[in-house]
Amino acid sequence: MSHATKNGFLTPYMELDRDSWAELRAATPLSLTEAELEVLRGTADPTSLDEVRDIYLPLSRLLNLYVKATRQRHAAVRGFLGESDRPTPFVIGVAGSVAVGKSTTARLLRALLAQWPDHPNVELVSTDNFLYPNAVLQERGIMNRKGFPESYDRRALLRFVSEMKAGADMMKIPIYSHLAYDILPGETQTVHRPDILIVEGINVLQPPPAGRLALADFFDFSLYVDARVEHIRSWYLDRFMELRRTAFEDPRSYFHAMATSATEEEAREFALNTWRTINEVNLVENIIPTRPRATLVLYKGEDHRVRRVRLRKT
Repeated sequence: MSHATKNGFLTPYMELDRDSWAELRAATPLSLTEAELEVLRGTADPTSLDEVRDIYLPLSRLLNLYVKATRQRHAAVRGFLGESDRPTPFVIGVAGSVAVGKSTTARLLRALLAQWPDHPNVELVSTDNFLYPNAVLQERGIMNRKGFPESYDRRALLRFVSEMKAGADMMKIPIYSHLAYDILPGETQTVHRPDILIVEGINVLQPPPAGRLALADFFDFSLYVDARVEHIRSWYLDRFMELRRTAFEDPRSYFHAMATSATEEEAREFALNTWRTINEVNLVENIIPTRPRATLVLYKGEDHRVRRVRLRKT
């Protein structure tokens, strides 16, 4: 455990190695089973119960403390203003690259946080639901920039989180299908006012345009899942090839041709080109620069295991 420094000066960050972080679990119980974890894991994601115990249980305990403290602060402000007690969701942002494992992280947090008796209602929303439909992306000539900040309906996403944070009882949002690789027309996800709202996506920590609010302004806590670029590239290729053997076999899949018409070598080359020209560019230009905005950063090694944690204390 150490204080992070920059240019020789102390910073408000604390760096913890894996063992030091794992000790902070204290008596938090592990009630997740291997079968339940299998459902939560993403494709080609090797997250184990040991990882849940050592990394995510301490994180769950920390977030429980954050929720309690935030509720007390909100109650104090409402009391000062003479307003009635109307709790609002504690909002968590989860950011990181494509294929880094942030979706698994978000699903694990949802499952673990829902086990605490003082906040059992936890909702998870992916910012993919706010991507523009493919027809709009094609019309605007940015289909090859899907996942970049401009490919999202940022106004609708900001409105959703803002209204949830303001105490809206229920909202309906679009649904994105990774199988269809598009927004599903006429289908919606209903989000009832939760105790905790987790918003997961590659660009959730983007800074705002001048004079405007950013999505992160509504977060009570934010998390960035990090790893070396070359490791993420390898994980992306492994995941793509695993999907080629599974989900892409479905005739409804946008990438069905990768499973039926392309050779394995052609499919791998397609995936590598997609990584190099789209995902890596987005990672370097838009995603990595948002890492310092996170409350907590999980640093993964080549084997997907978290090696160290950086926590902002203030």
